[in-house]
Amino acid sequence: MVESTEANAGAGTDTGLTGRVLVCSGGRYESQANAQIRESIMDGWADCFGEDNVTAVHISAAASSIRILKPTIVFAIGSYLPESTYFGEVCREAKKIGAVTVFWATEDPYEQDANYRIADDFDVIFSCDRWGHNFYQRERVFHLPLAASPKLHYGEIEANSQKTIDVLFCGVAFTNRKDIVRNLLPALRDLNIKIVGPGWGELGIGFSDARIEKSQLVELYRRSKLVLNLGRSLSFENKRFIIAPSTPGPRTFEAALAGAFQVFHEDTHEIRRYYSADEIPVFSNRVDFERLIATYLDNNDLRVAMARKAQARTQAEHLYKHRIQYALRVLKDEGLIG
Repeated sequence: MVESTEANAGAGTDTGLTGRVLVCSGGRYESQANAQIRESIMDGWADCFGEDNVTAVHISAAASSIRILKPTIVFAIGSYLPESTYFGEVCREAKKIGAVTVFWATEDPYEQDANYRIADDFDVIFSCDRWGHNFYQRERVFHLPLAASPKLHYGEIEANSQKTIDVLFCGVAFTNRKDIVRNLLPALRDLNIKIVGPGWGELGIGFSDARIEKSQLVELYRRSKLVLNLGRSLSFENKRFIIAPSTPGPRTFEAALAGAFQVFHEDTHEIRRYYSADEIPVFSNRVDFERLIATYLDNNDLRVAMARKAQARTQAEHLYKHRIQYALRVLKDEGLIG
């Protein structure tokens, strides 16, 4: 049974709000992954406020944009690193015109040691990680997981589509991911696998160092029977408390919306706050994984039925518009907007 989550609580509500929103970000603004998350968040705001009332700028242009556009809400997203990223001026300009300032940390807990850089500037902070959000030393910090965008991630599920890949994984070969996959190798040896991303090539046939654009992923999902979901272990600034990530990353929601049948490697049980066992099954060791292979690999009807359930759940609860609706509800509850 999927638990009721804070981010789901505002889903489907009519905000009834008017005004202008300025979305700004900095740090690794140019990276493809962050650019797509920014675009997805923009779509969520547009669903709530109207596309004409939402503007995105780089942090370097944010202060001047506030003076010109007079936004109601200044919504900063992404990373608060490197050191050159400074939101203080942005927040000061927003305060001058009475705008509410919000930061959505989409890189937690991997930068957690550096959150002092934003802790005193914003009215409200949202963290993408449930466990990590407890490590901010200030009030008004809330958990807000990432999500999926219909425009960027939706894929039609075709029951009879040709599945040429038994097991797929796309992503960087972080140390923890390599350890998991090496443990699974006896189960993967006789399957048609595609494990792709920087650092995988050394493991041999079926592994590749190629980079896959996110726009190509929907097609790969369509051709794959099982899609591995593995978390990452890379931390930029996470040495003080060594916070283990708890919340599923955006790929979980994106792949579900794209129609993939995912098998989720669980370090925590938080996945069950978002998807039930008949939507996304989990494994934590090779025995569990072998059981999933035996159950699902040759059962197309069951895989399709579960993928459809996961996709429907995502459409109903885990789009960026649902996250923005929840963020607005928090701002209202905190007395920051009417």
